[in-house]
Amino acid sequence: MKLRSIRQAKGLRGKRVLVRVDFNLPLGPNGSVADDWRIRRVAPTVDYLVKRGARVALLSHLGRPKGAERALRMDAVSDRLDYIIKRPVRKLNDCVGPSVEGAVQALGPGEIVLLENVRFHPGEEKNDPKFARELARVADIYINDAFAVSHRAAASVVGVTKYLPSYAGLLMEEEVKALSKLLGKPKRPFVVLIGGAKIETKIGVIKNFLRKADSVLLGGALVLPFIKALHHRVGSSKVDPKEIRIAAGLIRNKKIELPVDLVVETMRRTPAVRWIDKVGVGETIYDIGPETIRRYAEILRRAETIVWNGPLGKFEEKRYSHGTIALGRFVATRSKGPAFGVVGGGETIQALKLTKMEEYVDFISTGGGAMLEFLEGKMLPGIKPLVDRL
Repeated sequence: MKLRSIRQAKGLRGKRVLVRVDFNLPLGPNGSVADDWRIRRVAPTVDYLVKRGARVALLSHLGRPKGAERALRMDAVSDRLDYIIKRPVRKLNDCVGPSVEGAVQALGPGEIVLLENVRFHPGEEKNDPKFARELARVADIYINDAFAVSHRAAASVVGVTKYLPSYAGLLMEEEVKALSKLLGKPKRPFVVLIGGAKIETKIGVIKNFLRKADSVLLGGALVLPFIKALHHRVGSSKVDPKEIRIAAGLIRNKKIELPVDLVVETMRRTPAVRWIDKVGVGETIYDIGPETIRRYAEILRRAETIVWNGPLGKFEEKRYSHGTIALGRFVATRSKGPAFGVVGGGETIQALKLTKMEEYVDFISTGGGAMLEFLEGKMLPGIKPLVDRL
């Protein structure tokens, strides 16, 4: 797939450029930005435009506001953005309207504004054409550098492209190039490590990987329906009958690897290791066990392509984080040399950071749901308007 690149946009000097970015950042208790890695990933695109004299308007959402919530204004993001890109950024109080259009028009070449949270407007998530046209009036050119939201048919992702010449940003190009390698002819053995909470959100990508990969290693809460499908107990954990039926339809596939042992929380609130068929009635499954870690590591040791999405246990609690961190370290160790390693998903990236080895991974995708849908082989709504040719 070849995207229409920002590099193809000619005569940027003086042009008003609306850049859709993903600054949906975690905020700390005091409202300041707790993790700025998404800003750092989009900085090269901003720098590219500034050096070519564009007048830059950055647009993002933050959280899931119900109206204009003060706590979800973009002020904290603006403060952090100044620091990272080392240029002054003026933050505006809206993202559409005459005052916004005037402020962007008044920018000098290479100057930047950050628009207010686009989700403060109900037209954003409805992909309302009227709202999309209002966004388009802000600029002469549109750049999508927000891969992580490109699976959403929103006004700032899809609708606006009908009214402005539209291009992919540098991060968007990087995402599509790296993930496309996995859909083409990846080096083998190709091993996928999938965790997380619910099988129904990952069924499409699991099925696709069962066609393309050599092994699919499962962990996290999504293994619970597989355990039930094997007619074993899952203790006090709750499992949707629909998910058990989905698991039963996949479990005979020889590419699927399930845990053989688990770490549970006993009725005394202490951790204990149990074989997969020995979980007690009142126990709760929170991690994969040491024998599973050993077996999965052995499969990963032989891999030449690795994809990891989803934590393998309740990693935010230290005593149930061992499986996630151990295999996260193993994925990082294999990357940038023996294997091509790709990691994606918000929680997965949080877990990877706990290993302190994220710099060793070949590619960290900013997308969670977007990455999964892309790897299912779907054409994402936000990417479709940017495609020059398939």
